[in-house]
Amino acid sequence: MAEAVDSAYRAVREGILAGEFSQGSHITARQLAEATGLSRTPVREAMRRLDAEGLITLIPNRGAFVARWSEDEITQIYELRVLLESFAAQVAAERIGDAEREELQMLADEMGRLVEERPIDVDAIAEVNDRFHKGVLEACGNRRLRDLLGTITEVPLQLSTFRRYTIDELRRSAAQHAELVSALAAGDPDWARSVMTAHIRSARHTLLKVPADIEGEAAD
Repeated sequence: MAEAVDSAYRAVREGILAGEFSQGSHITARQLAEATGLSRTPVREAMRRLDAEGLITLIPNRGAFVARWSEDEITQIYELRVLLESFAAQVAAERIGDAEREELQMLADEMGRLVEERPIDVDAIAEVNDRFHKGVLEACGNRRLRDLLGTITEVPLQLSTFRRYTIDELRRSAAQHAELVSALAAGDPDWARSVMTAHIRSARHTLLKVPADIEGEAAD
């Protein structure tokens, strides 16, 4: 039973974060059971876990709804990211090892390559970005900070942040990754902190603006 619940939890959670279920949409245990190929009992338990995490909202006599996020809530989330991830970058600059730095360099290079490909593969960019930020957290060596940020950073993923980026904004994000690697390689904590702060703040402004069609811009 526990294994089935875990499978249902991962399947539904990934669907929410991937945008398969839009904000505010109504989802049922039957619908999710059919989508995952699992029975309704583990799906219901998985939905309770997702409700506790804030990814869905269970309303008595009405059912489950994918969580909505207000502009104020998004702003607060990004302010938390600025505080925590900039600190992580600062500490990482003092502790990062060669293997971790090389991995981050590889991811920064990969993101730089992806933003120049046509058509734009937003999902691939988001995956590399996620690995990069998790790599910085690993390099800082603070497991509690890593776990705390894991729950915070998934909200922007749910909102499909990169689907709102213009080509120039994607390039800026990739350049910030590259600069952060340079700061980490130089062992400069103040530089690393400032780059991460600018990176997250620019992402917040992009998320809160009117969505842009990057595929259309790429064709221009």
